[in-house]
Amino acid sequence: MTNSYWKNKGKTVEQLIAELRSFGNQDMEVRISLDDGDTSYPISLVGKVNGKYAVLMNCEDVQSPIRHNPEDS
Repeated sequence: MTNSYWKNKGKTVEQLIAELRSFGNQDMEVRISLDDGDTSYPISLVGKVNGKYAVLMNCEDVQSPIRHNPEDS
């Protein structure tokens, strides 16, 4: 199965900021998910890696995931 172009392309910092600014509630917590939103984790840090990537990082010693679709479990 191949992924759609938009799934693999990624975003620039400028594009990500523009999307986040479009949210009405600017106090909303931002989290990261690697499974299409079923589970998410808080973002601890935003870092620069190899001078090439801005990386959203979860640095928790003990993970605190939120499961958004508990009926799927």
